[in-house]
Amino acid sequence: MSTWLWIVLIVVAVAIAIVVTFWLTRRHDAKMVSFMMDALEDGELNFRFQEKSSLNRALNRIRGIFERRSAVDESTSWSRLFRVITHEIMNTVAPIASLSDALTKEDELDVKAGLETISASSKDLIRFVESYRNFTEVAPPIRKAVMVDELLDRVLRLNKAKMAEQGAVLTYQAKMADLLIYADEGQIVQVFNNLIKNAVQAGATSIRITADLNAEDQTVIRVSNNGKAIPLRQIDEIFVPFYTTKSNGTGIGLSLSKQIMVKHNGTLSLEQSDDKVTIFTLVFK
Repeated sequence: MSTWLWIVLIVVAVAIAIVVTFWLTRRHDAKMVSFMMDALEDGELNFRFQEKSSLNRALNRIRGIFERRSAVDESTSWSRLFRVITHEIMNTVAPIASLSDALTKEDELDVKAGLETISASSKDLIRFVESYRNFTEVAPPIRKAVMVDELLDRVLRLNKAKMAEQGAVLTYQAKMADLLIYADEGQIVQVFNNLIKNAVQAGATSIRITADLNAEDQTVIRVSNNGKAIPLRQIDEIFVPFYTTKSNGTGIGLSLSKQIMVKHNGTLSLEQSDDKVTIFTLVFK
């Protein structure tokens, strides 16, 4: 065999080796990126790649950014929660302490009226603590296959009387047939009931629910209404537990609904709120 033929064979072999190595490396890199994306989507940050390649180092840096952002978001959420809880408790306890002190010093005060006020305030505090317990003790969902059409039909039937009483219209439209989700039907119905209740309290006369698939084949359900828009200063607070602008509200409806969706590995978010429409979006992954 001539020298030139050997040279050609060696060059071809080297080229094949380079191509195979490149293909295997790209395949491995794609697998690492896919793993990280799955972990980030699930909110899991307890992973780290061996920094033996520039890609792994870059992925670890991205993970670090998400971890720091998550820590800041969690700290901010806890700060808001403690602020709201402190505000609610102080608003209830301060009048009780003040009135109790006054009753022990002033003979002219109406003791019965004072005790009635203390009783009412104490009951308000008990209701607040009860709502907190309900929020922190959300049962793990018992998930099963649920047809979206059947679930939303149940929601419409449950709210039919309320809608008629308020002079509002509730409609549902599926943009794709036979949509299916894997969920705890009772808990998800509760989420829709909360969103509908909030819309009615915001003065909505038209509440529209639509369901479709997104580009990732995830079921997306939108609940839109024409009620009063959520003020910009409140948008960052609406999912904070016990935050409410209503005099008789508990402030757990939206936060509880979001917690239910998280337990379903899904999301609940405010997509839009302006003078035309307010839209809440549920994504079932």
